[in-house]
Amino acid sequence: MPTRLLLADDHQVVREGFRTLLERSGFAIAAEASTGLEAVRLARSVPFDVAVLDISMPKMNGMDCAREILSFAPETRIVLLTVHTEEHQIAAALRAGIRGYVTKMQAADELTQAIKQVATGGTYLGPQVSGVLLAAYMAGVNVEEDPLTLRERQVLQLVAEGNRTKEIAEVLGLTAKTTESYRSRLMAKLDIHHTAGLVHYALRRGIVQL
Repeated sequence: MPTRLLLADDHQVVREGFRTLLERSGFAIAAEASTGLEAVRLARSVPFDVAVLDISMPKMNGMDCAREILSFAPETRIVLLTVHTEEHQIAAALRAGIRGYVTKMQAADELTQAIKQVATGGTYLGPQVSGVLLAAYMAGVNVEEDPLTLRERQVLQLVAEGNRTKEIAEVLGLTAKTTESYRSRLMAKLDIHHTAGLVHYALRRGIVQL
């Protein structure tokens, strides 16, 4: 039986390209999603073996999508597709329980290998990613953990994408009062007190993309 994949990428053309590549490599696409929120919903209802998630998706990015899935299905095997090779992004992915980290520049060469390795319980970090981690270790870099909770990061992403409180509440299924509470808490944690600062932080941490 072929390995079944949950494939999530917000760009339809890119997603179709990956689907073609993966099906030619013998994998089966169990479901496709264009947002992190949709991927989470599908993960609750569609049987699959490995989730392949693009890190840059609207409303919920791939990293937080992975965290959300792992919160209710901790044995899920996940490969993250990304353009980011910063130490804090890689460290955050590994801390979250993501076991495959593939850069989009090398995806065609590495993705099938990553899925096969992760599907059998292994971990896959491409050569570029491994090199970044090794360089950080040799330099004695201490990568700090993100101080925000999963829900606070979700609110931050939606704020940074220009959504108002009512819109954020609707997306996350919260009341407006609860949404404002999350926003206030994350601003206090980050010591940032205006929206422009939140947008800058979200961009710097890779929570949203330009």
